[in-house]
Amino acid sequence: MSPVIHASGFVLDAPVIGAAEAADRVLTAWRPGAELRELPDGRWLFTLPEPTPIRVDGAPGEPLRAVGGGLEAVGLRGDENAAPGELLLHAAGVIERHIINSLPQLRPEDWLDLSGLTLHRLGVVGAPVVPETVREDVPQAPGVDLRTAAGISESTDRARRRTAPGPDRSNEGWVAAAAVFLVAAIAAIPFSNLIARRGFHLGAFLLAVGGAAAVLLGFVLHDRRQARSAGAAHAAAGGAAARSTARPRGARRTPSTSGALHRRHLRYLRDLTRAFEQRRWEDALRDAIRLAAAGSRDQPVWFGRRLPRRFTGALRPTPRLADGPLVASPISGPTVHQYLTDLYREAARALEGEGRIDEAAFVLADLLDAPAEAVALLARRDRAAQAAELAEGRRLAAHLIVRLWWRAGDRDRAVRTAHRRGAFARAVERLADTDRAAARDLRTAWVEHCRSRGDRLGAVAAAWPDPVLRPTVAADLRDAVALGGPVRGRALAHLLALGAGDATRRLARALLDGGDEAAGSLALAAALADLPAADPAVDRELTTAALRAVIRAGGFGRPDGTRDAHTEHLLHERLLKRADPFAAVDLPRLRRAERSVAGVPHLTAPDRPGTLPVLDAVRLGSGSVLVACGHAGVRLLAPDGRTRARWDVPADQLVVADHGGTALLVAHYGDVHELVRLDLATRTLHRWTTLRTRQIVPSFDGRHLLTADDDGITVLDTHTPRPTVVWRELGHDQRLSGPVVRSATSCAALVRTRSDGRTPGRAELWRWDQPGWELRRRLGLEEDDRVAAQPLANGRLLSVGPGALRWTGESGSVSLEVDGEGEARTDGAWWAYTATDATGAHVRAGAGSGATPAFTARFPGAAGTPVGIRHHAGAVTLWHRSGRVLAVTPDGGTLLAGLRVTAS
Repeated sequence: MSPVIHASGFVLDAPVIGAAEAADRVLTAWRPGAELRELPDGRWLFTLPEPTPIRVDGAPGEPLRAVGGGLEAVGLRGDENAAPGELLLHAAGVIERHIINSLPQLRPEDWLDLSGLTLHRLGVVGAPVVPETVREDVPQAPGVDLRTAAGISESTDRARRRTAPGPDRSNEGWVAAAAVFLVAAIAAIPFSNLIARRGFHLGAFLLAVGGAAAVLLGFVLHDRRQARSAGAAHAAAGGAAARSTARPRGARRTPSTSGALHRRHLRYLRDLTRAFEQRRWEDALRDAIRLAAAGSRDQPVWFGRRLPRRFTGALRPTPRLADGPLVASPISGPTVHQYLTDLYREAARALEGEGRIDEAAFVLADLLDAPAEAVALLARRDRAAQAAELAEGRRLAAHLIVRLWWRAGDRDRAVRTAHRRGAFARAVERLADTDRAAARDLRTAWVEHCRSRGDRLGAVAAAWPDPVLRPTVAADLRDAVALGGPVRGRALAHLLALGAGDATRRLARALLDGGDEAAGSLALAAALADLPAADPAVDRELTTAALRAVIRAGGFGRPDGTRDAHTEHLLHERLLKRADPFAAVDLPRLRRAERSVAGVPHLTAPDRPGTLPVLDAVRLGSGSVLVACGHAGVRLLAPDGRTRARWDVPADQLVVADHGGTALLVAHYGDVHELVRLDLATRTLHRWTTLRTRQIVPSFDGRHLLTADDDGITVLDTHTPRPTVVWRELGHDQRLSGPVVRSATSCAALVRTRSDGRTPGRAELWRWDQPGWELRRRLGLEEDDRVAAQPLANGRLLSVGPGALRWTGESGSVSLEVDGEGEARTDGAWWAYTATDATGAHVRAGAGSGATPAFTARFPGAAGTPVGIRHHAGAVTLWHRSGRVLAVTPDGGTLLAGLRVTAS
């Protein structure tokens, strides 16, 4: 048995055992008052504040004893004594003496890495949380004035008088008839008084005769004016065309009309035609009027009487064009409109041929309302900046705006537009056809954009088509492997294609041979089918193992529901061609595992509540479940309930990125919300900001966060040091009247439009495409549709009424009868209806609309708040505040997790 000594210090041979091991021994034996110094030969002197009994074989280093105020090694000869403050040691048979205070001191606190910890500054208990100031950075559409750029003055007074809406004289016949009737009535009064005694009311007779004459006169005068106006229109327009010396191609000689055209309008048309044909561009362009684009019916009308208008306005606002009426009258007919269209197009071709590019662009964009053609003209004439301003001002395609700004040299603006509207892919593809170097630079910006969102595989997909950029995403692939699940499988395939080492091969082989993550192994098998490994021997080994994994699973799996039998057959054939032929010949044929579910699946949560409240939960692609427990913090749980990670950060809501790599932890303090960013790959926290807002939408793209107030929808950039607004929706005459729901491709909200004095306000369901915020639908609603209503991201409205659920959409309504009264919750296109009774909470859940839910669930003994729902990464998560969580496949046929959240 090793003897026990009272040691006052130790000498650790750091050069021999290594600095890491020596530091670990020091930290293990550390206590208040201890010191650490370095000897000249690199060894460490570790002194204790007081002698401590310790076994020699368990000492962290060579033990030292206190003698006469100094330290000496155990076993020194008795004639050698240490003086106060001295250290005596053996060294190759020689006694060494060192002055302890003269030795350099080491600081163990410098070894600690605190970069992964979040600093929380504690305030006074009960003090209010102060929100940070939100910075405005909404991009302003450029105000494009092509008339000024082309040097064209305003219209002349003569042209304005002729094109201004004049008095409508189509009812002059009826005015004359009313006058005749009034004269007859006045004349009948004295005659009626003279012979009233005879019982014969001559006045009444004259009144009736006068009324009949007035009606007849009205018809006659009205018909004559209509015929005279139509004849003058044909003659004037026909004469203008007949005198043409250079008639526009395709223009008719006589524009036909079907209504009353004023003579001044016809004179204007004749003079304008002559000016264009004689190429008097100054007069022609000064006096020309804008034409309405096809389908633009909510515009001022010229050439005809106004008709009652209904709401068919543009879905997105566009910059205000030059003042002037539009030719869009249904009374005038389409021929005059077509005549002017051909006239303007011929003028645009002539102007471009003469090198007058600004005037040609003005004709296309302002007169013909064809900004895309004007942008193409400016771009092919090497005016990229002017083309980009026009494209952005008129809200053309996002990829076109990005490409033009990039060509113009304003790359910061191009990247900001691509960030906000998700336009990198098409912009890079189109730019590669003309400038490969610029396309590579834009692709690099795309990779950085995905990386800033925490989308590791998105960055890989952006860089992979360019062999030069592939090696730059190795770090992203390693982080993706840490996320687990299908992301890990796809990342491993890309690492093997880059020629990763034996450690990656072993990890991939273990995953294919029956690892814990079935989804990850099938994702790896599918990725290997499309992406061979760089080493042929490794590729043959892993494709053979992938074939076995696919046959065991009965297919490649369809987590997203889009992989059909034909696609699986192609993937299987690709693996078969590269696998070991001797092993592949012995494998059975692939038989897809078809699973049929009879009726609506029913699930049951754990019968006992957990010990922690669950305020939000989501199953991630890795199979883990992220749970927010309020002030009890956040936990990452395995499917069997084991705690994989925990963070002591208050969280009442989880805002999860579409790609699953990051999440925002939101703590609610009334209208003020504190947000902390969680990187799920590195499992590190970073406090972002504190906001005052009414609603935070529970999903985002990894960078742009949607918040909602009564005024409208605000989009915030979460990668700025302070909250910055990069986009706004609604406002002005529109107000939100309900929650905002979002998915990766769509967004919907209830909107109340204000009355403008002519039309009353109305309730509408708006739906936008994401990420470009193109408004695709405005569905008018009745008042009873908005009672307990929840919008769905697919553009339908879920209304909860007595005994029934109703889905309202463009194609009509669908209802589902339910028992009792309950509440609904939505997430994207998914909904969950909760009704409670004495036995607990009963849930119906589904996607979209239909008379049959996807599945039902029961939470025994649950009461109070309704069950929440979350759809993410091919799984549906249900949770209740009582501490229970269910995760299932979208069809409800497979239970992925059934958890009780406890403090242990």
